[in-house]
Amino acid sequence: MTTTTPMATLAPPAPRFTDLLAAEWIKLRSLRSTYWALGTGALAVIAFNANAARVDAADFPRFNGQMRDHIGQLALRDAFSDGSALMLILAVASVGAITIVGEYSTGLVRTTFAAVPDRRALMAAKVTLVTAVMTVYGALVAGASFASTQAILDTRDVGVPLSYPGALRVIAASALLAPVCALAGMALGAVIRHSATTMVATTAVLLLIPSFITDRYQWTAAVRHAQPINAWTRLADIAFGHDPFTLVPPHPATVTGAWITFAAWAAVSAVVAVVAVDRRDV
Repeated sequence: MTTTTPMATLAPPAPRFTDLLAAEWIKLRSLRSTYWALGTGALAVIAFNANAARVDAADFPRFNGQMRDHIGQLALRDAFSDGSALMLILAVASVGAITIVGEYSTGLVRTTFAAVPDRRALMAAKVTLVTAVMTVYGALVAGASFASTQAILDTRDVGVPLSYPGALRVIAASALLAPVCALAGMALGAVIRHSATTMVATTAVLLLIPSFITDRYQWTAAVRHAQPINAWTRLADIAFGHDPFTLVPPHPATVTGAWITFAAWAAVSAVVAVVAVDRRDV
């Protein structure tokens, strides 16, 4: 008579962080809305800036001497205009929100949490992936906008090179605006979880509310300067304080404060996204 020893059931190994990154990358690139939002957003931003450069190149023969003295600053404004920044924010914040809201709306989140019970590791991978993708996306869009606008202005010999004072700061600020606002969209999506409400809230928080905050008083100016779009405006305004066509506000923002605003929004948004998903039930 022989006896058999029951085989012990081995628990599957916990997924590594690289495995979570790979899984999140597959989910992100499988969403058709990702391509539409980022593709149309990039084309709109580049076209909007190129049109601003085209208009300035056409009007250049009618510029007076004072305007021609500041043509370098005008060329940097055309490289990434205010309107294109608004379009970029809408595109990247929507994609950031969809990475979380999409899973809740389809019910995929239950399968995801069953496969990966460690929600904090899962959300850390999602935050890392979105930050990396949006940073590359922002750099490509800002670089393409700068190259196309300066090429158009060069038809009048008034384009500026990358080594022009302030050019790298404009490109860096415009590129980093993408991951900062995408993370803000993720945080709002993690808290709200409903697609339509999240999109409305994202637009209100990142675009509408900052436009209603004045810099007349010191405390309102502090709140205004703490908004991503206003921080980007300060970083992209190379002629701040030296532009004869623009008044300096009573409580001006600083370049250092604008960079800190970018870092604070990214860090706080990442923490809110991780904690909100980890602490709340599905």
